[in-house]
Amino acid sequence: MRRVYYGWFILAAGFVVLFFSGGASFAFGLLLKPMAEDLHWSRSSLSLTVTLFMFVSAIAMAPVGRLVDRYGPRRIIALGTVASAAGLALTGTVNAVWQLFLVYGVLYAVGHAATSIPPVGVMVSRWFERRRGIANGAVIGGNALGRLVIITVMAASLSSVGWRMSYVVLGVVLFVVIVPVAIAVVKSSPVARSEELGPGSSEKQAGPLPPIGPILASRQLWVLVIVYGICGLQDYFMVTHVVAFALDQGVGPVLAGNLLALMGAMGLVGVLASGFLADAFGAKNPTTLCFVLRAAIFAPLIYFQDTASIVVLVLLYGITLPVTAPLTVVFAGNMFGSARLGTVSGILNMVHQMAGGIGAILGALVFDRWGSYDGAFLVMLALSIVSLVTTRLIRERLAIKTTAQV
Repeated sequence: MRRVYYGWFILAAGFVVLFFSGGASFAFGLLLKPMAEDLHWSRSSLSLTVTLFMFVSAIAMAPVGRLVDRYGPRRIIALGTVASAAGLALTGTVNAVWQLFLVYGVLYAVGHAATSIPPVGVMVSRWFERRRGIANGAVIGGNALGRLVIITVMAASLSSVGWRMSYVVLGVVLFVVIVPVAIAVVKSSPVARSEELGPGSSEKQAGPLPPIGPILASRQLWVLVIVYGICGLQDYFMVTHVVAFALDQGVGPVLAGNLLALMGAMGLVGVLASGFLADAFGAKNPTTLCFVLRAAIFAPLIYFQDTASIVVLVLLYGITLPVTAPLTVVFAGNMFGSARLGTVSGILNMVHQMAGGIGAILGALVFDRWGSYDGAFLVMLALSIVSLVTTRLIRERLAIKTTAQV
């Protein structure tokens, strides 16, 4: 009887990790308004927490990528989950801004960096080198589905359990589910299985890593940095403020609360299509389509803000939300080789996260100053056009020679 390829178990484990990690990362947008009303804090104060979270998580992503390159993802994901779970559970106990900054903006941020797309994407890519795009699209579908399921459940239970208990339960669930999966299922790569390395192995990768200097000196890396920076800024502006924006425009609380979940559902379409198109035509083309659609969303959103328009445009944005996520390792592998896959994808995700923090606070500052998000939508439209032009400058088959392979 033919043995089942272990990569399918890796794919399932990655899906589970991102299902819960991705769903948890959307909770703040759902709980923004009830937290502000209960604690009597401004949206800027709360959004500054998201900015801190994004920056700390971003700074942690490059070291996380390097640790994954050297030691494999198992321990990194397990330890990251412990930190994430503790940070979320403690968020439900805060009574001061500095406490929120510490437990959500720092502790949860570090844990999230180790349980997010970069380490999982690298893990999956090493088991599915020939179908890197569709494999990552499938596993990142867990991110989208988690946002749908977890945010739907949280929105339905929010009125009965409150925002504090929502965070506590979310932290407990992450710990109970992800830690056992990481320990029992995750293995570094086909050439670093635990049975081959022997008992007590740390899953350290064999061979020296190639120098990072030629990659950092490449102009193409900085083209990608611009694209991923704009993408992150737009994503977390929407994720942080779309529910509050909808409520401000008179959208019913149940529908507004489920907008993030519905965006997650639409994200399944985007992420699977993105992976398929990347394998067939390269990562550059689905990225281009992503920003074309975003420009077509932000332009009318400035003027049409009735319930039907908001729902339609937000759902369309949901399709674009995860598009660049599975493409990160595709760009990194195609342009810079697989030996530095974790490091390069970590850099790109770091940029995405840091820019996301700017997007979160930008939306809050615009709203607190003018009482409307219209100015922010105009900025997002302009950035979509800039990123569309920049994407066309990408040369996806750039040759960066390496001296070692993973």
